[in-house]
Amino acid sequence: MFLVCGEALFDVFAVARTPTGLSLDARVGGSPFNLAVGLARLAQPVSLLTTVSNGFLGERLMQALREEGVGTHTAQRSDAPTTLSLVGTDAAGVPSYAFYGDGGADRWLAPEAVVDLPDATHAICLGSYTTVVGETAHSLRALVERHRHRALIAYDPNVRLNVQPDAAVWREQLRWMLPRADLLKVSEEDLALIDGRAPQAFAHEALASGVSLVVVTRGAYGAVAWTARHHAEVPAPAVDVVDTVGAGDTFQAALLTWLAERGALGREALGDLSAPTLHSALGFATQAAAITCGRRGADLPRRAELPAT
Repeated sequence: MFLVCGEALFDVFAVARTPTGLSLDARVGGSPFNLAVGLARLAQPVSLLTTVSNGFLGERLMQALREEGVGTHTAQRSDAPTTLSLVGTDAAGVPSYAFYGDGGADRWLAPEAVVDLPDATHAICLGSYTTVVGETAHSLRALVERHRHRALIAYDPNVRLNVQPDAAVWREQLRWMLPRADLLKVSEEDLALIDGRAPQAFAHEALASGVSLVVVTRGAYGAVAWTARHHAEVPAPAVDVVDTVGAGDTFQAALLTWLAERGALGREALGDLSAPTLHSALGFATQAAAITCGRRGADLPRRAELPAT
């Protein structure tokens, strides 16, 4: 089972102007939420470790998780409000976000929630702003320390400077995670924000720190990956982009699915991947991400939409 950790919120899109304002379209979302749904749609057993509001928005989030087949037994409930993320896109479909979440439920994951995990948990996935804000950030560090020797740790920083504007905080979180993560996926954009070096130089440091597989996604230019012994790179498939919301989460879900289907969810197994195998994994993940880019919002693909691994 995959355990995905982090926020569950609503993405709110401006659909059209009205005589007195804007018409809004609110959709369930949040990077970890999307990752959990993406794994479930790709036929992987998964649950979401988060805190969800008791209000009507929280109820809709819980309903969506259950409908998608994501386990909710690891979700806490709270009277705190649900975070809202206002999403705007530019002419290329690239999103920008404005978060309304101070005091939101997803920032209040209690420490006791990370003590005992289901015995079937083989991979723990985390990232995004709940790793750097609120009580949730402290609880997730405790989770990693407690369980990293029994489960694979997959980390995607997914930087949101409009939630935590201090890049040094994100940089420190990344440095803390390097010796504790087995699989590190980071976008080239995020890497530029919090590290500044070329992907290859960063990957070499991450591998030396203990990461087994480093993957850098490059948007329209595809993705590149490194292990201690091998390197692979793939271009992005051609697609008519509607927007790129959820593309990174789709990539991560598809990459983890590919590894799970190959029995490669382990530190040593990741390090043993050959260059052709890495190339195949990246191709599968970029194909999945392209499907999401061709749809509005984080509408992640299902397993039948992708080829066999």
